[in-house]
Amino acid sequence: MNRLVPVLLLIIFFSAVAVLADEGMHHEDLSSAQVGRVNFPISCAPAVQKPFERGVALLHSFWYEEAEKEFKQIGKDDPGCAVAHWGVAMSLWHQLWNHPEGAVVKEGMAEVKAGQALKPKTDRERGYLAAMGTFYSEAAKSDYQTSATAYANAMEKLHERFPDDHEAAIFYGLSLLASEPDNDTAFANRKKAAAVLEPLFAEQPDHPGVAHYLIHSYDKPQLAELGLPAARRYAQIAPAAPHALHMPSHIFARLGLWQDDINSNLASIAATRKTAAMHMGGEGHQFHAMDFLVYAYLQCGREADGMKVIEEVRAMPVMKDTMYGSDFDPRSFALSVFPANYALELHHWSEAAALPLVPGAHPSDQAFTYYARAIGAARSGKVEPARGDLAQLEGLHKTALDQKKTERAEYIEDLRKVAQAWVNHAEGNNDQAVAALRGAAEKEESLGEEPGGLPAREMLADLLLEVKRPEQALTEYEADLKFNPNRFDGLYGAAQASEMAKKPEKADQYYAQVVKLCAGSSSDRPELAKAKALVARK
Repeated sequence: MNRLVPVLLLIIFFSAVAVLADEGMHHEDLSSAQVGRVNFPISCAPAVQKPFERGVALLHSFWYEEAEKEFKQIGKDDPGCAVAHWGVAMSLWHQLWNHPEGAVVKEGMAEVKAGQALKPKTDRERGYLAAMGTFYSEAAKSDYQTSATAYANAMEKLHERFPDDHEAAIFYGLSLLASEPDNDTAFANRKKAAAVLEPLFAEQPDHPGVAHYLIHSYDKPQLAELGLPAARRYAQIAPAAPHALHMPSHIFARLGLWQDDINSNLASIAATRKTAAMHMGGEGHQFHAMDFLVYAYLQCGREADGMKVIEEVRAMPVMKDTMYGSDFDPRSFALSVFPANYALELHHWSEAAALPLVPGAHPSDQAFTYYARAIGAARSGKVEPARGDLAQLEGLHKTALDQKKTERAEYIEDLRKVAQAWVNHAEGNNDQAVAALRGAAEKEESLGEEPGGLPAREMLADLLLEVKRPEQALTEYEADLKFNPNRFDGLYGAAQASEMAKKPEKADQYYAQVVKLCAGSSSDRPELAKAKALVARK
């Protein structure tokens, strides 16, 4: 691991935010050195050209709250600037994050129509507004996939009409990511987006959108290595943007580069809090960075640091608003998921079984609590409580189906199947348990699910180890480590399986990797103590 790069990244970051120290700081004070360089010529008044490009740069780093403010101010400063309304409409649709609901779709379409009513002066500007209108008009009458695909098709045509307009190409790349079909195991849209963006990355290494969307394009275990150059670059391009500081950690986590992951998210959290104190939007974004941070801490023996983050979240006030007008409350998510993952990662089964429901938690977050409780109870030999938690998951699944929340229903059912496998194991039905976990692992890997908890294949290996099938367990641990490298439990499990399978040299290698992974930590995990003792004797 190159430890110099994260240090330089932090130096660049803190140098940048030092400039933001004035409490009156707002988006209009951000320079291209802080949010990235964008070239987007418009036919509006010359005085709004630079603010417009700053607004586009903010869009590219998903700083939607500040982008919207920027474009609305441009509309006031130059009431005839049609593309300012395009900017507002783009700020309302948070591509890759959520699907806009009715009120947002209505507002976005109104902005498009307002821009079109001003008679844009160029074909190019008319094209941007028309493409945005395609999305909102389709979203008003059809499903998200249809509307996002229609928008991607419109952006493709705009890109073809104006091949020298790099922004059209970059936003086309983003549209391909936003319109990726559910459960796509071929990653076709991602690969197509990367093919559009890679030549631009060589030509415009300081463009925030190019680096950002390349990271998203490669945010799968099968592709992650390809995203490392963009991950190393993005935070340096836009060091004042909280999401730009966090996003590289998606690649770092995929590759098991935990110190880089930690540095990235610490910087992002600091930037979010700094800008929130200056009354700039996006305070809720810190919870996603904290999620990655806790996960990274748990992989390298820094459990105490992970618990400090959890305690910090518990001490935070209730958020006044959910994010982006949706029903997602990031603090409630954190209160539900962080302690559950902490208990599961450390194999504190009794602690997991006793997790309380967070008052007012979203159904998906409740489901995660029941999932963790069911596993904890089953692995503690308490089958009846585990069955009760399974029943709760079944109820949440039925409710989601009744409400036609298909994505939520699928997520809850996936959790239930894994929890059911551990109940099956507790009841002695090991063949059923193995089959269920194998199916979950195959689905998880084919989709390249985001790391954030115990991988299904690692759990399959744990189960095989428990039922005294070490050779099979080792095969599964090693397969999982290809998808989830440098996971503490995966490496330790592989060491145990090797030892039980009478493969001492391989066991020594894995125990040594566990020790190296936690170098410098003050962890008191018994697994680490054992690994250190065995390594010390060699």
